Amino acid sequence: MKTTAALEEIEDWLIREALGQPDIGEMFAGFCERLVAAGMPVERAMLTWATLHPLVEAESAFWLAGRDIELSQYRHDEEETEDWLQSPIRAVLEAKEPRLRRRLSGGNAVFEYPLLASLKDEGYTDYLILSTPFDLPTVTDFGRSGMLVSWATREPGGFSNETVEGLDYLQLRLALACRATIQTRIARTLAETYLGARAGSQVLSGRIRHGDGEKLDAVIFYSDLRGSTALADRLEPDAYMAHLNAYFEATAGAVMASGGEVLDFIGDAVLAVFPIGPDGIGPAACRALDAADAVLLRLRDAQQTTAHPLNCGIALSSGQVMFGNIGVPARLTFSVIGRTVNAAARIEAMTKQLGRPLLVTAEIAAAAPRGFASIGRFHLAGFGEDVELHAPFG
Repeated sequence: MKTTAALEEIEDWLIREALGQPDIGEMFAGFCERLVAAGMPVERAMLTWATLHPLVEAESAFWLAGRDIELSQYRHDEEETEDWLQSPIRAVLEAKEPRLRRRLSGGNAVFEYPLLASLKDEGYTDYLILSTPFDLPTVTDFGRSGMLVSWATREPGGFSNETVEGLDYLQLRLALACRATIQTRIARTLAETYLGARAGSQVLSGRIRHGDGEKLDAVIFYSDLRGSTALADRLEPDAYMAHLNAYFEATAGAVMASGGEVLDFIGDAVLAVFPIGPDGIGPAACRALDAADAVLLRLRDAQQTTAHPLNCGIALSSGQVMFGNIGVPARLTFSVIGRTVNAAARIEAMTKQLGRPLLVTAEIAAAAPRGFASIGRFHLAGFGEDVELHAPFG
């Protein structure tokens, strides 16, 4: 192993990384490669950290010498596999131990975890886990958040004491860089989860002042659940919440699957946007119509699992909207406003009056790849001129 100067060079590099916005996988790969260049016989390493995400409980970056880094995510709803139940990483987390080390060569080697026997078969001689806790929000069952790194080598005799001390010393510095990066990832996740990808990106890029925003040409998607007031009155709150989430899963889920962005849940209504690109209204209208068709199919399927009716009205309109911060300076939301949004909400109200689950404006109908028919011109509250509405054939 090289001198202390080599470790200090890696330490300086980690500090510079922490001051930027590094990709955590690329940073970990660069860290491992620098360890090897400094003379540490590291050949296999995995960085694991808890996160705060509505779907994901933890993430990891897996490094093997000479190969690209592999990133993995572990969902909250995944069943605990036998590999995880018998994992040394899980054992360290449960025991809240700062480290675990197992020598894999020699007559006294202990293989109480299946992974260790596999590593032995692959020629590894030593396996080390170092745990570094730090405080970030998490929903894991193991107490404080933080990170663990497992290290393995094929070096005859395993890691030297000097190498273990060097890894221990540098991991604390790595943890500082990782903590900053994980915190940024959590902030981005929360912004995108609660605001949407486009709005979240705007907020994180600094557009947070009252009135900040941009004009945007878009197709607006608006849907509203039928009979929700009566259901809310007679169902227990938990049952109503489950019913509402089944509706949102069908509607908002279909919008996101078609490339749209959900901007707001207004009670039991869904407001979403499909931005119009340089190719004109056609692609955005097709994606919005695909989403509308998928919503109706999903609701039909979801109806099989509930005794309560799952019906909605859907409206599509298009035009220019203002996309930005609205509210008061101390309490803002990032959404779309304007005539096009108001039209979508008014047209959706007409779906109930006209007995049509889907209504669109003439511009959307003209861009649709399938047949729509005009069902007449109608007055929309607050609009000076009547608006022509179209519904699918059949």
